Amino acid sequence: MNFVECHEEPIHIPGYIQSFGYLIGIDAGSHSITFFSRNITDIFKIENADGLFDKTLTDFPEAFQSVINSDLYNSLRDFTKRENETHFDKVFINGKEYHFSVFRGCQHIFLEFEAVLENPNKRISNKYDNFYVIDNEKELWEQLLSTLSKIVNYDRMMVYKFMMDGSGKVIAEKRDDNMESYLGLHYPESDIPRQARELYLKKRKRIFSDVYAETVPIVSRSGENIDLTFVASRGMSPVHAQYIKNSGATSSFSVSIIIDDYLWGLVTCQNSEFKHIDLEDRVQAGIFTALASNAYSSFKSKGELKYQLELNEKSSQLKSEFLKHNNLFDSLADNKGKIRKLPEADGLAIISEGNTVTVGVVPEHGTIDAIAHWALENITESIFVSRSFLKDYGKELKLDENAAGVIIYFIERSKKEMLIWFRKEFDEHINWAGNPEKKIEVLMQNGEEKKIISPRTSFHIFTENIKGNSKRWNSRDISSVRAVRDVILETSHKQYNAIKALNNELRKVNEELDSFSYTISHDLGTPLTVMKLNAQMLLSNFEKTEKNKNKLTSIVEEIDSMAEMMHDVLQLSRAKHSEIELERLQPANMIRKISENAKITFESHKSDIIIKECPDVLADKTMLHQVFLNIINNAVKYSSHRDEPKIEIWGAEENGSIVYRISDNGIGIPEEEKHKMFKIFNRMDNAKKFKGNGIGLSIVHRIMKRIGGSVDYDSNKEGTCFILTFKKP
Repeated sequence: MNFVECHEEPIHIPGYIQSFGYLIGIDAGSHSITFFSRNITDIFKIENADGLFDKTLTDFPEAFQSVINSDLYNSLRDFTKRENETHFDKVFINGKEYHFSVFRGCQHIFLEFEAVLENPNKRISNKYDNFYVIDNEKELWEQLLSTLSKIVNYDRMMVYKFMMDGSGKVIAEKRDDNMESYLGLHYPESDIPRQARELYLKKRKRIFSDVYAETVPIVSRSGENIDLTFVASRGMSPVHAQYIKNSGATSSFSVSIIIDDYLWGLVTCQNSEFKHIDLEDRVQAGIFTALASNAYSSFKSKGELKYQLELNEKSSQLKSEFLKHNNLFDSLADNKGKIRKLPEADGLAIISEGNTVTVGVVPEHGTIDAIAHWALENITESIFVSRSFLKDYGKELKLDENAAGVIIYFIERSKKEMLIWFRKEFDEHINWAGNPEKKIEVLMQNGEEKKIISPRTSFHIFTENIKGNSKRWNSRDISSVRAVRDVILETSHKQYNAIKALNNELRKVNEELDSFSYTISHDLGTPLTVMKLNAQMLLSNFEKTEKNKNKLTSIVEEIDSMAEMMHDVLQLSRAKHSEIELERLQPANMIRKISENAKITFESHKSDIIIKECPDVLADKTMLHQVFLNIINNAVKYSSHRDEPKIEIWGAEENGSIVYRISDNGIGIPEEEKHKMFKIFNRMDNAKKFKGNGIGLSIVHRIMKRIGGSVDYDSNKEGTCFILTFKKP
């Protein structure tokens, strides 16, 4: 005797169809007949059905003339290019109208027929967008049932939602007044086992007109089991037939509710008496169900988007708070209340290298330590979620009701750093539609005894009390934990980068300090020595002679050199540390004044300075002046020895930025020295005959970085062009 689990029953190959349907299978290539339902002789005039095998419909023109003449049959190859895509037509067979459906599955083309039924009582709305104005789940499904009742009108119509474990719950209902309500009742996973759910996802409309009617066998010369998954009249499994009988129904009809390609639930209908729904009405019911499903998906997506935006805002605030601290543990501890509430937990424990901080309702510290140790030993994933933690590990870890549900997130295993969210035990009562316990029953199938899981015989409310569980952690709770994880990872990364940047900056500052120290001891040492010697000579032998006048002049010159160098060093420091305020600036007048002053300063009155377009830039006013002052002064200074010194200044928008170019026909920059251009106190060999100290371009480079821009240049023997890129205001 074989034992068949519900999920093992091959319901897609029952070997028979329901009596309202008529089926012919032909070869997809040759169109020869390979199988048929035994009842096709009821509608087609065929003397010997077995003589159909390996023949085509056109070999029997008198029997199949209306089918042969149909547009659907004449375009069969066009309509069967894609598998399991059904096309519909209507044909008259012996004076009676039938629905004619065609689809291809594997190597077969299925030709299915069923009588056309009129539905004089059908009243449906033509407002297909009604569902989209509803933003409440309960109202939406009730509206769907109300609409479908005008098409199919069963005694009981329900919306059945699948849970994560495959079980289900009735969340909406429309029924006759004399019928018992099933609203809110739960059904175990075995009522609609896995392979049945898979079929509901593929074949979205399913009708069983009469569970007491005789089935019609499929006849095949090869004896193969024909896959009837997409056949509308596919026969039901004996287990399911008995289930419907036990519920007191004779007929049932269901339409799958598909959300994002996932079997979310079913519209399931039951009738106490025989009832067949016309194919067009079944299709119409499928359309309305799809519309309602899309509307549900739409408003759920809007809700999820709103939630994600709120979560992003909370994450941003949390990130700002984290960055106020120098280490992660302090960040977590100071924000423990916010972190606890993100997944709506009752309590939170923060654990790091032996330190534990808690907030809210949590177990005792000894229990928390035991959970942490267990987690390190047994959990491999970074986030562990359980609503049955107390039920599963209560005895082992000596847990109390405050640890019924947990989410554990490992921050860094090596440091034993983790977050544990807790939920208290939830006193859960589930109202089942009958006792969900499985019973074994012997069933005769094809002359063979088989043990199967017996369908329930009673659907009266059976209440189950469940202990050791918390409320379910839903997808939003998991998203919240992931948001906390992302904040931790990002702020840790930022803190690492900040330290790295500080170290790099410190290294640069040290390099500059070394250079500055050298300058103080060497470059500034010489003028100070001259000043001292001249002062000593004046003190020992002061005479108002031309010689003394020259000495005084020398002192003044050296003091001026020292003052200029100190001024430039001060500007460099300011470029690094001073506060900036970016604003929209018009550089034209600034450039014009700097250019006029530069000609006077470097006594280069013959310099031809051409100023073209000067678009606005986003910069700090003081710093922008320093940039143009240094670049234009250099352009005028280093071209002043030319016979016809020429400087051009122009700006333009390029790739969303404002780019200024200041070109001159001066001494140029040697290729081998370009890498030193923006280093402090660095001067090119060909520039040493000009007065300067090598600080100006360092100031420009630093300022442009601070205001979000950049400086670059092109240079050759014909001159130099500096390129300043600013943010567009």
